[in-house]
Formats: sequence, C-alpha cells, structure tokens
Amino acid sequence: MGLPWIGETMEFYKAQRKNQLFEEFVQPRITKYGKIFKTRLMGSPTVVVNGADANRFFLSNEFKLVISSWPSSSVQLMGKDSIMEKQGERHRCLRGLIGTSLGYAGLEALVPKVCNSVQLHLKTKWHGQEKVSLYRSTKVLTFSIVFECLLGIKVEPGMLATFERVLEGVFAPPIRFPGSKFSRAIKARLEIEKMLISAVREKKKEMEGRLEGGEEDGFLMSRLVSGIIKGEISEEEVVDNMVLLVFAAHDTTSYAIAMTFKMLAQHPNCYALLLQEHVDIMSNKIPDENLTLEDMKKMKYTWQVARESMRLFPPIFGSFRKAIADIEYEGFTIPKEWKVLWTTYGTHYDDDYFQDPLSFNPSRFEEPIPPYVYVPFGGGPRLCAGYQLAKLNILIFVHFIVTHYDWSLLYPHETITMDPLPFPSHGMPIKISPKLL
Repeated sequence: MGLPWIGETMEFYKAQRKNQLFEEFVQPRITKYGKIFKTRLMGSPTVVVNGADANRFFLSNEFKLVISSWPSSSVQLMGKDSIMEKQGERHRCLRGLIGTSLGYAGLEALVPKVCNSVQLHLKTKWHGQEKVSLYRSTKVLTFSIVFECLLGIKVEPGMLATFERVLEGVFAPPIRFPGSKFSRAIKARLEIEKMLISAVREKKKEMEGRLEGGEEDGFLMSRLVSGIIKGEISEEEVVDNMVLLVFAAHDTTSYAIAMTFKMLAQHPNCYALLLQEHVDIMSNKIPDENLTLEDMKKMKYTWQVARESMRLFPPIFGSFRKAIADIEYEGFTIPKEWKVLWTTYGTHYDDDYFQDPLSFNPSRFEEPIPPYVYVPFGGGPRLCAGYQLAKLNILIFVHFIVTHYDWSLLYPHETITMDPLPFPSHGMPIKISPKLL
C-alpha cells in the first residue's frame, strides 16, 4: 500500500506525467500480484482491476455496487450538479435530456453545421499556411463545434483560454492559496459560470416570450432551458452540465484526431485505403455539396483507423469508482468506501483480446469486438454521452483534410505527455500544402 496516507501516489503521478501509467505503474504490479491488486492513491485505499470481466462487473454495476468517484478538485471545477456527480434516476433523467440532441435526428442536423465549422476553420486558420499545429488547431475547432454547433453559443475571444485554465486544476490538490493551480482554476470557473448563466437566462427569457415556448432551433442549450421552464432541471444543473460537456468533448476528441493522423503518417498503406474511401464519397457529390449522415456511414475504414488509434492511444486512462457496499470479487472482499480504478489499457494492450496488441491494425475492427473489451469511451450507464459527437468530429475533419491537403508530420516520433490529459508534447506540427484537385 506504500507510505501512510500518501501510499503510491507519487509513483502514480510520475508515471502519469510521462503517459506511462500502464507501462510503469500498472503492468509491473500485474506481473507481481495479478490483474487485481490494491494500493493507496491520493489518500484512498484503491483496488486496481484489469480485463473485460472486471470492466463488465464494475461498469455495469454503477449505482448498485459502485458510484463514480472523482477527486474533490474535479467535482468543484466541473460542478456538483453535473451528470458525473449524479446517481441513479437523476443521472438517467439528465443524461436523457442531453441525449436528445445526439439521437439520429440531432446528428442529422449536426452534420452540415460541423461541416461548415470545419471548412470555415480551415479557410481562416489553414489557408496560406505552410505549417500548422494539428493538435492546437483541432482544440480550437472542437471547442467551437461544441459551443456553436451543439449548444448554440457564439465563441468569443478568450473563452478557450479561460476553459483551459479550469482544466489545469482538475487534478490539482484542492488548496486555495493565491497563485496555486487550483485557485487560478476556480477563478476561471467563476468567469465561465457568469458567462453561461447570462446565456441561459437570456435564452429562457427569449423562449418564454414566444407563445409556444418551443425549442425549434435544435440546439442543446434550448432543450436544457426548456427543461428549466418545465421544472425538469435546475439552472445550476444546466450550467454544470454545459461545462462538463465542453471539457468532455473537446480535449479528448482533439487527442483522438491527432493520434489518428500520427498513425496514418506511420502507415502509408492504411492512408492510401482511407484516402480512396473519401475520394469515392467526393466523386458522388457536386462541388461544395455538404456531407450527410449517410456519408458518415460510408466511412467504415476511416472509423476503423480512428478506433484502432484510440485503442493504442485511449483519450482516457480509465476512471475511479467508489464501493458503496462490501464487494465480493474474484475471491477478494473490496471494503465499502474503498476506491476501484478500472483501466482502458487492461484490455486494449492484452493479447487475450487483441492479437499482437502493440501493432497498428485497423482491420481487427472488421469483426465485432466483445462488450467491455474496447472501452475508450467507458461503458455501462456512464458510457460517454458525447460519443456520437466525437465520431462526427473525427470523420468530418479527416474527410476535409485528406481531400484538400497534402500533409506530413514534422516530428514523426513526437512523445506524448499528460497535464492532466494526454497530448503531443510539441502540439503535433504538420507541413501542409493545398491538394491539386
């Protein structure tokens, strides 16, 4: 269990900063103790579990045996009224409200909006450039897509920087002294809150002023505000869930896109197959015709490439749960109040599930993957609510880049670091030139 109270937290953080949590922290302990072992992290006795059976047991027993358990700093910055902190029926209700914008009809309406956002971004940020930071560029883009295409809020200068200041404190010690990461993050969170409350109240006033009430603009904020008017959701819940959605959607998606391009650069044969898929889609379009949801379904190989990239480089390492009762598992008793940490790498890098797991092989996704084996978006009742939006962002961005630009990585072997989420250490700069169509 390591040192009193501190436990093995320092070793955990050290491995995390290098993006080597599995290789340097989890794997050596699996070798020594097996796929389930105990430690002490951030003051809590913690059981680390690995494998599809463990993922299924703990993720599917959410609200019954375990509940989501985030550090105090994360809860204060994301908001105690976000779905990450809600349990049972309240979680289902809030998730249902958010999910309405990401059903088939919602996604169909989102595709042209995302296409327009991507094209505008490329025109204003990429046109005339010889070099761009792919990761930084996609962060700016995915941030604006969440706000403008999903929520219906115009992005103002400085908003992304304010959100990033909040993210810096998400896993920092929750100590509020001037100049600390957490203190700066709390200050930024208050700025965001003020801005979102203003937008929500303005939308509520506008909707109440209409005879029919209505939410015909199709934006998620309008649906949430409609929930306020009907008494289904509070203003605090709307604001906290908008904050959470922005964080959940843009950093992880940017990383997934960056890793997809890294793998394409290293595997030209895969890139040739992917490019042909997009050329075929373009050949059935008139100039400037937008993509549709049906076109997304044709991008089967592209999605295999993205999925394989996220298998090798999952945007999340795993997540913590807390036992709400004594749990009997694999012959052990996990005491009530202990933490449980499940990991994506526990299956993604295991040759019991993926043959030759460290090799890049998109074709492995031609066959269905058993449940709880491939978990870059989690699983169970807390499966990422923005999963379909992330998929749209990735497919549409890849389409416009590969059909409009020739590109190459400036640092093919760029290292990945974490602070607190993984990212390419140099921002993944790429050389670009317009493709001659």
